[in-house]
Amino acid sequence: MLPARQFSALRLADVLTSSLEAVCARQNPLGLPTVRKAVVILADGLGASSIRARSGHARFLSSRLNKSSIIDGVFPATTAAGIATLTTGVEPGQHGLVGYQVLDGARDRVVNQLTGWDGDMRPATWQRERTVFERAADESVPSFAIGPKRFVASGFTQAVLRGARYVAADTVADRFAAARSILSENPTALIYLYVAELDVAAHAHGWQSDRWLAQLETLDSEVSRFASTLRSDEGLLLTADHGVIDVPSTRHVLFDTEPALISGVRHVAGDPRCVQLYLEPQQTAGSASSAADTLADAWRESQGDRAWIYTRAEAVAAGLYGRVADEVLPRIGDVVIAARKSIAYYDSRPANQKARGMIGQHGSLTDEEVRVPLIRAGAFSR
Repeated sequence: MLPARQFSALRLADVLTSSLEAVCARQNPLGLPTVRKAVVILADGLGASSIRARSGHARFLSSRLNKSSIIDGVFPATTAAGIATLTTGVEPGQHGLVGYQVLDGARDRVVNQLTGWDGDMRPATWQRERTVFERAADESVPSFAIGPKRFVASGFTQAVLRGARYVAADTVADRFAAARSILSENPTALIYLYVAELDVAAHAHGWQSDRWLAQLETLDSEVSRFASTLRSDEGLLLTADHGVIDVPSTRHVLFDTEPALISGVRHVAGDPRCVQLYLEPQQTAGSASSAADTLADAWRESQGDRAWIYTRAEAVAAGLYGRVADEVLPRIGDVVIAARKSIAYYDSRPANQKARGMIGQHGSLTDEEVRVPLIRAGAFSR
């Protein structure tokens, strides 16, 4: 059974775009008032359900979290797709980052959208859309991206943050200090501030761990302190790219041990909770469609009680990737498996099984993974 996922009217794609519109004194999808300066914080991996579940450790954030301050991220619920959607204002089917790992069909290889950038997967062309920062330059609004030093020159940074001046700051506190300095030194500005620490802790220890809670408390304290410094013409939004669920190793499904689930599969990509399977090349479009249907049926027979299974055509028709450009279509798996139970799918054939050490997982369509906060402060407070 395929889910009839109804994405909400408020979307991650609107957050940074609306902030720029507010700086430019224009109406915007979020209804933000006019400001001179706007700050958007992206807390990687901070789902709305996690804030609710740990509200005592996030008093500032939870006090501003209500029904109207929860929005939809993207599918797949993964960082590459989510951040690209935030910084371009369009859905994955348009910007082209449709998963953590996807097929580069021209070179018959799987590429990692966060770390796999090279001369054949150029950031300036693989990510197809102009960024909000590039549009800000058109309006003479200076834009800044604040994040860890290790990401300064990464391919992913070049793909999704182009047009912004990157400001390196390795601790969460230093990033907020940098944001305050930029606000004080510029008459107008658009600032993107990235917090990776929650997601890192979740993958290694789980979002229910003490390590994750400590990072949540740090973020909450820093946001509260920073919000208290905001002036009347400075607005703040905090959101996330996805949420996280914990999956113990006892809930790993080694799908390659069931031959029917890998029959005709040439490449395995995606995330453990959103596997994308690419078939061997077919002679005709008709046979390719038939092969995808056959593989999807095999998955439904085996896993239909704990995963949503789509062919590419079904996923596109359901609008999971938004509008999909012709150039982007082949990057989506011939068959897509989205976990709906607390499980993660792994291929046990590759020698490197390091990924199976992750506890915190994301990628699928559950509310815990897709629903993210939209916390407002400063001039953007309601």
